[in-house]
Amino acid sequence: MRHVHGGARRAWAALAAAVMGTALLAGCSADGSGPLGMGGAVGRSPAPEDVIRVNPDDGAKGVRPGDRLRVRLPGGRLEKVSVVRSQDAQDSPVPGRISADGLTWTPEEGQLALAAKYTVDVVALDARGRRSARHTTFTTYVPDERFIGYVTPENRATVGTGMIVSLAFSREITDRAAVQRAVHVTARPPVEIRPHWFGKDRLDFRPERYWKPGTEVTVDLDLRDVEGAHGVYGLQDKTFSFTVGRSQVSLVDAARHTMDVRRDGELLATVPITAGAPKHPTYNGKMVVMDMLEVTRMNSQTVGFGGEYDIPDVPHAMKLTDSGTFLHGNYWAPEAPGTANISHGCVGLRDVKGGGSDTPAGWFFDRSLVGDVVEVVNSKDKMVSPDNGLGGWNMGWKEWKAGSAVK
Repeated sequence: MRHVHGGARRAWAALAAAVMGTALLAGCSADGSGPLGMGGAVGRSPAPEDVIRVNPDDGAKGVRPGDRLRVRLPGGRLEKVSVVRSQDAQDSPVPGRISADGLTWTPEEGQLALAAKYTVDVVALDARGRRSARHTTFTTYVPDERFIGYVTPENRATVGTGMIVSLAFSREITDRAAVQRAVHVTARPPVEIRPHWFGKDRLDFRPERYWKPGTEVTVDLDLRDVEGAHGVYGLQDKTFSFTVGRSQVSLVDAARHTMDVRRDGELLATVPITAGAPKHPTYNGKMVVMDMLEVTRMNSQTVGFGGEYDIPDVPHAMKLTDSGTFLHGNYWAPEAPGTANISHGCVGLRDVKGGGSDTPAGWFFDRSLVGDVVEVVNSKDKMVSPDNGLGGWNMGWKEWKAGSAVK
């Protein structure tokens, strides 16, 4: 992502002033409801699985190599299809072709890879010309007597200072000490790094404080033939690394409706935001950007609500928790950021339909990295759980170290 220079800061100051000055020009829905929650009804759209059909199904596990990967529409036109295969902490694009009629995407390669995670992002127009987006994932078959760890972040990534190394295992680990001894996380310059288990299938690593910018982190997975459960052995013998970029920590004050963005300790900008409404407040605490999507669909039913909202084209969406908290652009209630909290738990920044580069949401998205920290204060909700996304920074160092399986 681009660094911000003096001219950009001055331009942003003018933009922020304009945003605040026009904050009351548009109206919102009577009840202030909206996606995860950025209020304002925008009309019902077809369910995402009806508009964009992806095979294998979203969340499918143990998909066999011979199963067919395909994206298709019942009508309309595919605009963009992106498929990424993650294997041993290495992300690789999966090339494919959109059919001449625009209704189908198929991969160029043959069978699916074993022990891999696939991520599918699709943007399409339905038969009535309405834009929609879908984000799905599935994992492929791992032989019964083997296990692997799906690793975050990806190999050779440049990440923010809040990144936590996280391994999600393909099956439950009963001999956690043996597996932990086979995973080595080191840093240059050196810093103490400690592990913490969340349940029997997730192992995270972090230092006591955020990484220093410029740190190079190496993860060695010496899991091959390590017995993680009775008769089940590790498959991986891999080394990967990532680099810690500049420091960016953003402080969301839910009571003031603002977000202070600090780059390397310097205040870069104060951005107007809208947070969770009283019935659906935003979590307090430190959250880490896990994923960045230029556009995504948000449906209240997928995160445990009723039918309050279904927004097919939410722009500049940055995932903060596994439970569905996002920081994203809001084009349907432009008066809310800076004035009121109307969401279902998300943090919203003013944007335009389709996503604008010169809006607060576009400005922030263009200057963010996976691994950046977003901390929320003064919200009337509990602290985010340490295992919800990369929330481990909300746990004290002593308690974090106590989560090691090796004493």
